[in-house]
Amino acid sequence: MQIRDLPYADPGVPDIRSGGTFLLWLGRRQLGGQVKCLLWGLLFQLGIAGLPIGVGIAVQAVVDRDGGGLALGVGLLVLLGVAIAAGDTMAHRVAVTNWITAAARVQQLLSRKTAELGAVLTRRVAAGEVVAVSTSDVEKIGWFVEAASRFAAAAVSLVVVCAGLVLYQPDLGAVVALGVPVLALAALPLLPRATRRADAQREKAGRATELASDTVAGLRVLRGIGGEELFLRRYRAASQEVRAAAVHSARMWALIAAVQVLLPGLLLLVVVVYGARLALDGRISVGELVTVYGAVALTHHPLRNFEEIAMAYSFSRPSAQRAARVLALARTTTVRPEADDTGAGADRELPAGDLYDPVTGVLAPAGRFTAVVCGDPDVAGRLADRLGGHPPEPGEDHASVLLGGVALDELSLDAARTAVLVQDKDPVLLSGTLRELLDVPSSGAVAARAALDAAQCGDVLDALAQASVDTGGDPMRTRITERGRSLSGGQRQRLALARSLVTDPEVLVLDEPTSAVDSHTESRVATGIKGLRAGRTTVVLASSPLLLELADRVVLVHEGAAVAVGTHRELLAEEPRYRAVVTREPDAVVDGGDAGDAEPNRIATLDEELDEELEEELEGESA
Repeated sequence: MQIRDLPYADPGVPDIRSGGTFLLWLGRRQLGGQVKCLLWGLLFQLGIAGLPIGVGIAVQAVVDRDGGGLALGVGLLVLLGVAIAAGDTMAHRVAVTNWITAAARVQQLLSRKTAELGAVLTRRVAAGEVVAVSTSDVEKIGWFVEAASRFAAAAVSLVVVCAGLVLYQPDLGAVVALGVPVLALAALPLLPRATRRADAQREKAGRATELASDTVAGLRVLRGIGGEELFLRRYRAASQEVRAAAVHSARMWALIAAVQVLLPGLLLLVVVVYGARLALDGRISVGELVTVYGAVALTHHPLRNFEEIAMAYSFSRPSAQRAARVLALARTTTVRPEADDTGAGADRELPAGDLYDPVTGVLAPAGRFTAVVCGDPDVAGRLADRLGGHPPEPGEDHASVLLGGVALDELSLDAARTAVLVQDKDPVLLSGTLRELLDVPSSGAVAARAALDAAQCGDVLDALAQASVDTGGDPMRTRITERGRSLSGGQRQRLALARSLVTDPEVLVLDEPTSAVDSHTESRVATGIKGLRAGRTTVVLASSPLLLELADRVVLVHEGAAVAVGTHRELLAEEPRYRAVVTREPDAVVDGGDAGDAEPNRIATLDEELDEELEEELEGESA
């Protein structure tokens, strides 16, 4: 796999039993790149290890006044220099490729899991942790994958050097062969403590990232209540804890690095002293002493790879563990993420008919505009997710929602999303032009302009046209900033609604689609939705009388079950629990029991108020 070939057609099914097994799986998936890096690394490392041989031959030739030996030594050095340059260049290139492709594989796996779980992901894992896994953790995982092959090359080269020195000069070679393994393993006793300190640093950094992410997400609210300074102090304290933990961890890694420098120096000193005695006794030549000395001096380079792999594993193992924990999140339902091998899941005709949730008993007849009223916004959000076939919260009933008698769990994920689209109460707008925002998979039956009109986006288009400097006043070509931050909450909400209307799914589920707009706009949006979705199944979870009045059917969900069905006016007159939610009556009214206990004049008053409000809205539209 080359960088130009990214992204992967299929990133694979990871081994997520632990962080270690996940790293091993990544390495196996890139076996070809690992082997290439190993071979180029061997050329580089053995080229360096061979330099003392050329130097020794040249020195001995000078001592012996041998011109042919000097030419041989110089020629060998030139050849080794070319090998070192080629090996270093190609090894670095392949290593970086391994790093980037491994990181890309992990990011694709995380993206696939995010698409599979949808909004439920951040309910099971903190948003800050998801951000940390998809950014810094991915980088650390890629680091270990690319460092593994370079470490293998260094280890093989050390074995070759030790074996070669034993054969070349047994007396000194034996000393080197005994000393090098000690140098390579000297840092092992320090690694557990270094790993613990690195884990503590990473944990504190993760908490600081989560705090920063949550603070930025709620900055507008914090400013409104004057709480930004409080959260800023909390983040300062968290960042100082991260700094202290980083310094604490760095001290241990500095000690390991010092050991990796000190011990090779001691070995080199032993070789020089012992070799000098052997040379004075005439047991070795000057060229042999120079060769062994150079070989020992150059073992410092491959030994550094032992320190690096220890650091890479120490930092990447917790990162891989966190990534594996996110990837291990699974749907408790059985909606297949992909079509089966026969393609039946993709080619199968999408079901149509009534939408029914067996958990709550909510029924949305086909082709009708159904409103669902829940007293608890969290219950409404979970119901919207369930109606769309999204995985439920842990511990919740996961009985499948039925569409036309067909369980959504039996459909492929693509088919389920095509059949039922859910827009939650806080939809996200991606950066790009308005045309790109509305360029989504759709039936093609609803034009972008019609969806914008239905969602009452006229003022949004005017604002975008005025902000359009380089597009000739064309709002469709005006860029929208990330998450639509340059727009108001109501404008973002209506643009998201227009995007949902453009898709024209068989079933559209909207969770509080007008919570951020004024009542006059809300009435027109409700009319636009009903008109554009005529003949299609639409479910709106809301408690606004302006939306409920236009619904063909209203369902009241109380304590997780559908307890009443009717029109808005019928439920308002007959169901006290419904009135408590819609009209914000005190709880005492809810506890009153039967509808007959409610005062008739209170019902008449509510009807009159509603009639007057609707008449004012209609007069405003006609004007």
